[in-house]
Amino acid sequence: MHAKPVRMLTALRLDDVQYATQVSKYVDCTYSHTVKVLDMFKDLGLVKFEKKGRIKVVRLTDAGQDIAHDFEGLSRKFKRLSNSVRTALGKK
Repeated sequence: MHAKPVRMLTALRLDDVQYATQVSKYVDCTYSHTVKVLDMFKDLGLVKFEKKGRIKVVRLTDAGQDIAHDFEGLSRKFKRLSNSVRTALGKK
């Protein structure tokens, strides 16, 4: 997985990110690329779209929640490892 799709999944766990536009701003990605990735996630069963008036709300499915949670855990582990290596090398 590339960094931006991972960030898209984890962004959807936030309460203030509900629309494709918000996801694209959070990830710093174009809207069209964001929609393309979200459609791929939909095909994989990771997200679902709910129509509310003219707006499509993006929600993680249970499988999407699990994977986003796993990615967040991996990210925390890599940060800890990185900090450990920096400390061992005497760098900050």
